[in-house]
Amino acid sequence: MNYIATLRTQLQTMGKGFVEALPSLAIAFFIILMTWIVARFAVRISDAVVGRTEIRSSLKNLIDTLVRLGIWTLGIFIAAVVVIPDLTPASLLAGLGIGAVAIGFAFQDIFENFLAGVLIMLREKMRIGDVIECEDITGKVEHITLRETHVRKLSGELTVVPNSILFKNPVEIFTDVDQRRHQVVVGVSYDTQLDHAADIIRRAVEGVDDVLASKGVDIFAQEFNSSSVDFLVRWWAGSTPRAGWESKDKVIRAIKAALDDAGIEIPFPYVTHTFKETVPVSQLGDTTQKTP
Repeated sequence: MNYIATLRTQLQTMGKGFVEALPSLAIAFFIILMTWIVARFAVRISDAVVGRTEIRSSLKNLIDTLVRLGIWTLGIFIAAVVVIPDLTPASLLAGLGIGAVAIGFAFQDIFENFLAGVLIMLREKMRIGDVIECEDITGKVEHITLRETHVRKLSGELTVVPNSILFKNPVEIFTDVDQRRHQVVVGVSYDTQLDHAADIIRRAVEGVDDVLASKGVDIFAQEFNSSSVDFLVRWWAGSTPRAGWESKDKVIRAIKAALDDAGIEIPFPYVTHTFKETVPVSQLGDTTQKTP
């Protein structure tokens, strides 16, 4: 058996087949190029149409992604048919069905994040710009894709969070509404008349500019502490973390000034030291009695 002749024949056959396939490959490449161009224009048209509505930014990103994905799927299939004329939708689906299980196991995390991203974009809550907290991650949502969400921490760092984490775990949204309730604990001394102190604290809090006095200010005597009677003070202000910090700063300053003006003490822990007088042993004398 002439191995060299056999190898030469196979190489010639492969080369001839490649040359014969060049026109089909060129057409397929052209189709891919046109698909890229059409996808870009389709996304722009989608943005122009959706931009006229009040649709959420996350849902707009989902529509753009689905439009792009649909056009690319169609373009790749047409290019594949040009290269492989025997390829039909039925055979393609059959091939995908055979490998679906293996692909599902291999790319389980990717598919999980993809589906979670679709559901996150469809739901109304957690919009771009919201401040959220999830799994010890606190920050502002900057961007949502089909696989991940970009959360900018309050200290400036960017955290890329897989969508499955945000979908499977509880997410606290601080900015779901424009206002939320804040609170602080204030202690007064035991000799203070509590109704009088509560009235002074209420007027001080209601006088702060950032406090929404129309929604009410709550003053509750809640605990007998070691050196004070503690009030729980609650008020409504802006929902962002910075708005909460600013309002809390102003409320504490106003309460401190009002209690000082009223002569009401804000006590600190008292420590009482008790000293027992000791008598030297030499001064005790001989207290033992001798028996005869």
